[in-house]
Amino acid sequence: MTQHRYLRAREVLDRRQPDLTVVLDNVHKPHNFSAILRTCDAVGVFEAHAVWPSPRLRPHQGRAAGTDRWIDVRTHPTIEAAIAHLKASGFSIVAAHPAPGATDFRSLDYTRPTALLLGAELLGVSDEALALADATISIPLVGMVPSLNVSVAAAVILYEAQRQREDAGLYRVPHLDPALRHETLVEWLHPDVADYCRRKGLPFPDLDEDGTVTKLPAGP
Repeated sequence: MTQHRYLRAREVLDRRQPDLTVVLDNVHKPHNFSAILRTCDAVGVFEAHAVWPSPRLRPHQGRAAGTDRWIDVRTHPTIEAAIAHLKASGFSIVAAHPAPGATDFRSLDYTRPTALLLGAELLGVSDEALALADATISIPLVGMVPSLNVSVAAAVILYEAQRQREDAGLYRVPHLDPALRHETLVEWLHPDVADYCRRKGLPFPDLDEDGTVTKLPAGP
């Protein structure tokens, strides 16, 4: 552990946006899944949500560049359950889908709590998910291809959200709950300690000024 790494982790957490997230509706290609997570990390998304068609689906390590360590992925049994959870938490569900009547993605206000709903390539967002979405957006295309790769579409939209939030000053003030921030910091910097505390049901330890664990809690 170095002080630079500790300060970098704190800086990143202080810019995380807990009210901006993605919902992946059966995005079944691991390289797309991982590329989306990498963009989530880049724009400050704290947690992603997914409905997986198979429990074996995992981010592709090479394409994620280790991002799965920095972005927690909460899985849900169905897309209906995922959307219900997010709506109960105050999120607006915005579906990226080239449907008739879809709004230009740049016209939405992403400074509000927003969950970007993305579907698998070819099939797109499912009819069940579209019926539950609060808004449907599309990316204008002037070429021959009818759509973008889902990970590219995610990056385009998330960077518009990042631009709006940067302009609104939302990256200048920490938004994470202090207890959650500390817990995440320990998980990032000391994953073995975090795993030990979680298995033993112990509180996470304090960290000193360079990120070192001050004292490991005694187990039962």
